[in-house]
Amino acid sequence: MELVRLRRDVHRRPETGLHLPRTQEKVLAALAPLPLSLDQGRALSSVTAVLRGARPGPAVLLRADMDALPMAEQTGLPFASAVPDAMHACGHDLHTAMLVGAAHLLAARADRLAGQVVFMFQPGEEGHDGARLMIDEGVLDATGEKPVAAYALHVSSRHYPRATFATRPGALMAASARLEVTVHGTGGHGSAPHHAANPIPAACAMVGELHAYLARGVDPLQPVAFSVGVINAGASVNVIPATATFQATVRTFHPETSEHLGRALVGLCEAVAAAHGVRAEARYIVEYPATIATAAESQLAMGGADISWLVGLVFGTLAYYLYATRAARRDPAAPAHQDAAPVVGDEASEHPLPSST
Repeated sequence: MELVRLRRDVHRRPETGLHLPRTQEKVLAALAPLPLSLDQGRALSSVTAVLRGARPGPAVLLRADMDALPMAEQTGLPFASAVPDAMHACGHDLHTAMLVGAAHLLAARADRLAGQVVFMFQPGEEGHDGARLMIDEGVLDATGEKPVAAYALHVSSRHYPRATFATRPGALMAASARLEVTVHGTGGHGSAPHHAANPIPAACAMVGELHAYLARGVDPLQPVAFSVGVINAGASVNVIPATATFQATVRTFHPETSEHLGRALVGLCEAVAAAHGVRAEARYIVEYPATIATAAESQLAMGGADISWLVGLVFGTLAYYLYATRAARRDPAAPAHQDAAPVVGDEASEHPLPSST
């Protein structure tokens, strides 16, 4: 089986969240010819595969995420998503194919392998805490002993020359939190705004004030990224809605900074709401800790990934693999990572998998 075909099959039929039955089926079929112990998740559509080498040695874990994003694809590729409002815009289709390829390569060399390899195919990386759920279901105990190291790759479409690996020891990816705000006002007719309490201006003011606060309320030596990605209100141009909602992602590297922002951002939203005569219901939800890569494993960005749960329990690192096409490197306006029309490439995978026999 060719890795490129697997990648494109997964890309064409993306699945989001924790339950990815079609993707799981494709992975199991691709691994079936190999001498692996296979286990499927119970609370999610995960696959854990174990390869045992011919000689004794430690266990090492390799991880790939498999879930897509809830967005409509606009690439026009011949293998573009056939599923409305779902797309592999973060490269997890590539990660899945790459880990299958790694399993085939290592299985073909099992007679020379000292130790065991755990292949972790994970759903629910995009905000569903899939790594923690797989840990709860025993992925770190798959071989009977905890792995001495965990590794993951994440493709990226820009920033470095093609076919480059980039990693470093220490803080590698930020901790992730989410701010969810619902603004409660009083609905009414657009022709009589004085008889209503419009939550939309208040929500807009909150977004502006939240961004302004980060410039003056956080130590400039502490990196913070804040982006509002969702805002919803109303259904008709002449009707003032009763509620408005928005959500933002908050990325930090230090727990103290996140704790401070959790209090400050919620309080700011409540104060702005009061000034507008409405009420804000704000929640700051901590999602993942920062990914802190260990030095030895890094010898081989404001992103955030739940592999941090793994490297918090075993030594490990995450490396970026740059796969941009030449056009993306030449054109700074080329679509970037997680765009609806990203420039993706899988040319390096266009060869049959090695025989494991």
